[in-house]
Amino acid sequence: MSAEQVPFDSLYGQGFVRVAVGVPHVRVADPRANAESTLALAREASQRRAILAVFPELGLSSYSADDLFHQQALLDAVQDALACLLEASTEFSCALVVGAPLVAEGRLFNCAVVVHHGKVKGVIPKSYLPAYREFYEKRQFVAARDALTNEITLLGQRVPFGADLLFCTPHAEHFVFQVEICEDLWVPIPPSSYAALAGATVLVNLSASNALVAKADYRRLLCASQSARGIAAYLYAAAGNGESTTDLAWDGHAVVYENGDRLAESERFTAGAQLVMADVDIERLMCDRMRTTSFTDAATDHRDTLRSWRHIELDLHLPSEEIQLDRVVPRFPYVPTDPARRNERCAEVHHIQVQGLATRLAATGIDKVVIGISGGLDSTLALVVAARAMDHLGLPRTNVLGVTMPGFATTERTLTNARQLMDGLGVTALEIDIRPSASQMLADLKHPAARGEPVYDTTYENVQAGERTSHLFRLANHHGALVVGTGDLSELALGWCTYGVGDQMAHYNVNGSVPKTLVKYLVAWLAESGDLGSDADGVLRSILNTEISPELVPSSSEAAGQPAQHSEEIVGPFELADFFLYYLLRYGYRPSRIAFLAHQAWGDDTRGRWPDLISPEDRHRYDLATISTWLAVFLRRFVETSQFKRSTLPNGPKVGSGGSLSPRGDWRAPSDASAAAWIDELERNLL
Repeated sequence: MSAEQVPFDSLYGQGFVRVAVGVPHVRVADPRANAESTLALAREASQRRAILAVFPELGLSSYSADDLFHQQALLDAVQDALACLLEASTEFSCALVVGAPLVAEGRLFNCAVVVHHGKVKGVIPKSYLPAYREFYEKRQFVAARDALTNEITLLGQRVPFGADLLFCTPHAEHFVFQVEICEDLWVPIPPSSYAALAGATVLVNLSASNALVAKADYRRLLCASQSARGIAAYLYAAAGNGESTTDLAWDGHAVVYENGDRLAESERFTAGAQLVMADVDIERLMCDRMRTTSFTDAATDHRDTLRSWRHIELDLHLPSEEIQLDRVVPRFPYVPTDPARRNERCAEVHHIQVQGLATRLAATGIDKVVIGISGGLDSTLALVVAARAMDHLGLPRTNVLGVTMPGFATTERTLTNARQLMDGLGVTALEIDIRPSASQMLADLKHPAARGEPVYDTTYENVQAGERTSHLFRLANHHGALVVGTGDLSELALGWCTYGVGDQMAHYNVNGSVPKTLVKYLVAWLAESGDLGSDADGVLRSILNTEISPELVPSSSEAAGQPAQHSEEIVGPFELADFFLYYLLRYGYRPSRIAFLAHQAWGDDTRGRWPDLISPEDRHRYDLATISTWLAVFLRRFVETSQFKRSTLPNGPKVGSGGSLSPRGDWRAPSDASAAAWIDELERNLL
């Protein structure tokens, strides 16, 4: 992001910028006092290493001055206050945006003034003046469209003037901000819509906006939606304590949104001044814009308008010291930490899975499904989806043929879980011991294991996996059924599945776009809901506490009853793999940035958040070296060795915006790519 040398561990070295929204205490028609209040907050913003600080509409004069705006004494005092602000701003590293009434061409404009290091860098007049209900702004001001020139003289400086200004700096690539004022956001097409298309990544609104019942919710909606439509950050500063309450009240509402997500919000109706800070992810915004082709199309449609925007350069230097990111990076990007939102997410995903399978069955006229049940998380979720699909279609759950297929390394725990789960759900339970057929194949292959030698190689493992899948397909043929796949998104990303006649293949896979961490929470949600009955709920909890293992290699006699294979010791912790996958698939970030974010999330217990279903003994922390090591493993498996397995995926529904790996959907990639570029970038910066 930056042309300067910024430390790797600094937020400014990783594509973030720190911004501030200030709500000073004001005195009506007292510019000197208001300038002092504004400067106090600006000084704090600079000390906390923000590079942009914004303040409310007409903050130097107060918004509620009414006809006093036409008094020359007040306008002169505003000029003096602005001069004081300019002089003091030489101490600050950040740019300031303040509100002031200014006379230009013999007209009075409601303006935002951009100040940096002792200079006025631009003045933006308000575009839309409300003159309805309690607002009478057209009584005092004229709109931006009434301006006859694009420059004015202010405090002895000739400065850009107009609603078409974009402010940027060569020291922070893609950090471009635009300013609009209050009502500008309320109109059908706000000026910031065009600004975003013209390249602005940070949209600023200086507002007054009196307090009314439910108005705060509407402000949040407007700011969130404008930031989402513009794929931008939206900074909103509303007037607060000290404004006249002759007929109105003021709540001092300040918010920061980023692409629809709220990053920060002030406390409303406070007695004193407030400063809200947020670290905005500019790189995230640019990655999203690059992938959203309709955003580019919209810009092209308005290219004649966008070409008229003027770029004003600020000499904003980024802090050269390490500035720690002050922002929560969730450990589980696919799983909301808030219990209510998590329950909503789980219900939505589950309905998508059920609807997808039910629709496929109805379309094909098939009324039975076959599914292999291992006693693990993935097959458990798929079995519940299959049972619910039968409920949805008005068919008996006995039309679900659940099959346990014990092999050479199946443990008693998983076999018991599988049997009890099928019994609890009321599906048809079948059991096929694959050891005889697997032994025959090993003998046909003249594999050493057929002679009793403990050779547990890939062939030994895949013979069992292939036998299971072969039985499922032949059972489906025999019963006129459809094979439901169980493999999840995380396993597909890692290539942790057997290709062809193995668990990579099915007639329809309901779990194909559900990551392992979300699978776990879906199963926990099902257990908590109690909808499946007490018998099923109990076994669901047992499955949740069962270690993830393919169970293809026998345990030693000393570890009898325990799995010999531990998936996460081979491919890495799934919680990290899902973190890596989300940021690589959703945004295409550099590996070193993914590692940085992972360390923010997983480095200690204060930076990220644990969903409340994670018990203390299951809460893990990872240092940067461990994260980088497993990230390298993930990159090699994802980019280099496993794409051929994803190129022939069975059908299945996409469940979330985090992406899928279907070659017909989110992910098309060559099967013979090299991971060298990713590994080299990671090694240069971390390994």
